[in-house]
Amino acid sequence: MSPDGALREITLPFSGPARPAASLLEAALASNTHPTAVEPLLRQHLLSDPDDLPAYFALYKLLFRQSRLAEAEEMARTALARGARLGGFPPDWQQLAPGTADWSMIHSPAHFYLFTLKALSFILLRRKQLDECREILEKIGELDPRDLVGSSVIRAYADGVMAHGV
Repeated sequence: MSPDGALREITLPFSGPARPAASLLEAALASNTHPTAVEPLLRQHLLSDPDDLPAYFALYKLLFRQSRLAEAEEMARTALARGARLGGFPPDWQQLAPGTADWSMIHSPAHFYLFTLKALSFILLRRKQLDECREILEKIGELDPRDLVGSSVIRAYADGVMAHGV
C-alpha cells in the first residue's frame, strides 16, 4: 500500500495532458508498492528523468509525511531550481515578479514552482522558520493574487501559529 493513497492523483496535474507514463514513477506511486520501496523508486526515477516535476513533488511530499522536514526542505529547494530552469526564470524566489512567468498556467513549470514554494513555506512553518515562511507567503501572494495554488490556507495557519506563539 502506498504511504499516500492520493499521491498519484495529486502529482499528475503538473505534468500536462500529454505526459507519457514513466515506469519508475508509476511503480513508486502504485497502490501495491511497499512504503519502504517508494523513496528509492522516486530517487531512481529522478536520476533517469531529472526534469519530471511530479516526481519531485511526490518525493518532497513523502519526506514531509515521514516528518523528515530537513530532507523535505532540501528536496523542495531542488524542485524549485529544476522548475525555474525548465520555466526559464531565476530560481531565487526573491527575484521573481508577476511578469517573470505566466504563473496561472496550470500545466507549467511556473505553476509547479508556485505550488512547491507553497510547500516550502509549510515545511518552514513546521520547522519554526517563521520569518522566511512569512516572506515566501508574501511573495506567493504577489505572484498569485488569485490564490490558484491555495497559499491562503498556509497563510491562515501561519497567522495562527504566529499569533499564538505555537
